[in-house]
Amino acid sequence: MTADVSAPRIGFIGIGLMGEAMVLRLREQGHPVTVWNREPERLATVLPSGAVAAASPADVAAASDVVLLCVLDAQAVEDCVFGPRGVAAAGGAGRLLVDLSTIAPADTRALAGRAPGLCWVDAPVSGGPAAARAGSLAIMAGGADADLGRALPVLRCLGRVTHMGPLGAGQTAKVLNQAIVGAGFALMSEVVLLAEAAGIDAARLPDCLAGGLADSVLLQKIYPRIHARAFDPPIGYARQLSKDLQMVRAFAHAHGCALPLVEQAAERYAAYVAAGGAMADSTSLIAMYRTTLPDAPLP
Repeated sequence: MTADVSAPRIGFIGIGLMGEAMVLRLREQGHPVTVWNREPERLATVLPSGAVAAASPADVAAASDVVLLCVLDAQAVEDCVFGPRGVAAAGGAGRLLVDLSTIAPADTRALAGRAPGLCWVDAPVSGGPAAARAGSLAIMAGGADADLGRALPVLRCLGRVTHMGPLGAGQTAKVLNQAIVGAGFALMSEVVLLAEAAGIDAARLPDCLAGGLADSVLLQKIYPRIHARAFDPPIGYARQLSKDLQMVRAFAHAHGCALPLVEQAAERYAAYVAAGGAMADSTSLIAMYRTTLPDAPLP
């Protein structure tokens, strides 16, 4: 694709499942994109689209008007921004950094505080790779009005943007999103098992409940995936959702909230990761459920 010379030059750091999908979307929209990933072999998924590889995050920043970051956790954000060849090393006061990663709000504020020369926007996303490719992600943004205004032309290529407040507010919304997602994925696994055990045509349940109070994206998109045990290609990895649920737990504890449903989901996902499911699809938690009751009677 020929780049639109009027489009901002985008740097993209982190070519995982979501990063790959977002880079391909941005290229389709005519944006020049410079990319870097810790595991350089992942770049092979986006270079054929016309994305250009850089040798370091600093080189990405030097070649870009706006830098997008989508990595695993706060440590990875810190490394990419403040490492020896990180974004901050490129200099350039007023450089716009948009962090699409999912990290704790406090970590966002702390990291941004170390880089006063960067205009930092937290803009975590939800919807999965398919939504990224379609440009229909839910994007939860935090940051100064002026900084977000500069980021909007790029972010709107990826989805619907809601400005939730000052720096860290986007990550706060993502904490709540992940509470719903984590508990919801576990619930969909349990509903699939119960529907199958009851002997009904379990595949028809989403159509049956459509329009009722139980209807949701989880029921219409995640339930069928779990029922079919169709987990390839993955829409996310269990290790990432497990990490996010631990973040939700810590956030809830810091705010004095007891969230037993989230606690149970977090424990389920932690057990799944420990049992070898770290790189399994995030919706495949059903593998952790037994299909028969234990010998002991229910209380």
